[in-house]
Amino acid sequence: MLSDAPYEAQLDARAAALCTACVHAGDAPDPATGVRALDPPLVLSVAFGFDSAEGAAAAFRGESDALIYGRWANPTVQALEAKLAALEGTEDACATASGMAAVSGAVLSECGQGNHIVAPRSMYAESARLLRERLPRLGIETTFVDATEPGAYERALRPATRLLYVETPANPNLAVTDVAAVVALARARGLRTVADNTFATPFAQTPQALGVDLVVHSMTKALGGHGDAIGGCVCGARDDVARARDLIVKGFGGVLSPFNAFLISRGMRTFALRQRQQCASAATLATRLASHPRVAVVHHPSLPTHPGHALARRQMHAFGSLLSFELGGEGALTAGRAVLEGVRTITHAVSLGDVRSLIVHPASTTHSTMPAEARAAAGISDGLLRLSVGIEGVEDLWADLAAALGRA
Repeated sequence: MLSDAPYEAQLDARAAALCTACVHAGDAPDPATGVRALDPPLVLSVAFGFDSAEGAAAAFRGESDALIYGRWANPTVQALEAKLAALEGTEDACATASGMAAVSGAVLSECGQGNHIVAPRSMYAESARLLRERLPRLGIETTFVDATEPGAYERALRPATRLLYVETPANPNLAVTDVAAVVALARARGLRTVADNTFATPFAQTPQALGVDLVVHSMTKALGGHGDAIGGCVCGARDDVARARDLIVKGFGGVLSPFNAFLISRGMRTFALRQRQQCASAATLATRLASHPRVAVVHHPSLPTHPGHALARRQMHAFGSLLSFELGGEGALTAGRAVLEGVRTITHAVSLGDVRSLIVHPASTTHSTMPAEARAAAGISDGLLRLSVGIEGVEDLWADLAAALGRA
């Protein structure tokens, strides 16, 4: 989807394509309030009244859209869900209490006892822990594969396989998976697909357009974008999302608070503008880091040296705002820690997609729950640093990185 046109011009075009939906989707004034508020109201009510006994009974039978109880549906949350569906290009979206509520709920809405999942070795560590440690207690097994290798998913299939799970670009080494190929395999075998699109965001990638059944996000990250609200979402066809919503929100209670929905929705109005800036800066920093004598390798799909560069150009709208890099030479781990402690503008903290640039050492923090051998198989070295690029001036960020690398 990326052409030979200048990258910044393509980022401008992508931002222009999304900005109107970011501002207006789901935010139409509600005439029922009588005040014509431009922002959807923050509705904190736990329960909603009925006009009649028959109206209440009809709502519980599912014969009307009347609101019943805050755990089942809330107007502020529904406005956010409409915006999410518009950005991902899906029929519907379900907001959840966190990204992990979305991941676990999406997987469990598709799988049950005796089922088998194929998933990438390189992925968010808590998602991997769900698949590796928690789901086996429910009789659901997972095989982890090198998702960048053609044919890896197919070779891992079993008669019990139900779901093919994708995370691309992967956390934290930015490995790129051929989404269309995974979808084609799933459809040929009657299987289901789930894609975690948190790293890419709808700005850089739309998995549903590539045929994925369910798309999940941690809205805590780039969608909210301000580091002040935790939330997740599941996007897809209406019936698939309804099944996930019934399990995650109504059944498990993974409900997103209306206040967090309000904050995330407000943050999403500037989502396209933020991502345009962040993706441009990430590509600039990746290029400069790649030529720095202290850096051994940089992982970012914008670089022609990245193994997934050509694939990313085919299936992504942008290369994303996350990158990782490894320091070379002896003492790389010690030097990496020195970089973490040496930055001044960039913040040493977990999470990603924030307006602030954030840097972290995955092996000792975000991915420390992965066994050492699993980290090694996923290409997560002890010297790897992950950088989430914010909206600060790119020259300020580069000056900060260069100074920290020099001190290391």
